[in-house]
Amino acid sequence: MDPACGESAADFIARATVRELAEVIKTYGEERFAFQIATAIVAGRENRPIRTTRELAEIVASAVRSRELGQDPATRTFQALRIHVNQELAQLEQGLNGAFSLLRSGGRLAVISFHSLEDRIVKQFIDRKASPSAHEDPRLRRLPVAAVAPTLRKIARIRPSEAELARNPRARSATLRIAEKV
Repeated sequence: MDPACGESAADFIARATVRELAEVIKTYGEERFAFQIATAIVAGRENRPIRTTRELAEIVASAVRSRELGQDPATRTFQALRIHVNQELAQLEQGLNGAFSLLRSGGRLAVISFHSLEDRIVKQFIDRKASPSAHEDPRLRRLPVAAVAPTLRKIARIRPSEAELARNPRARSATLRIAEKV
């Protein structure tokens, strides 16, 4: 998120192995053609450096023959690269912990996520705080200790309505989760 900090996507693409690229694309892009795309990227950069997003998109499109109607073949690859270089999932965890620590009793945490990886982190964070004893070490469950009191109460999970999607199609992947500090 800070261009002056860390490795850029261009630098990562220029140096990463097929295996590293495939892992990032599969893990963060949830792309089923991750290996084919990674192989095409490495082969493409051997001919000449990949300098523009258009060049990268063309390489990805040449490796991916089928895609959902209306979705650019490179969408998931670009998402994966962005998440990887910005360390977005780790940043999200830090942000959730920071926001939680600032909440007073009765304060509400509201988080909008835009893809399943983010939403899973938010959901698991809220679940851990709402039912802490269920997330403890399973070996400790048999010991006669007092249950850990929940620190969050789940309020809502909201997805966009049909009317909202008609006004704003980009909202299709958004999920709003709300919890209250107890």
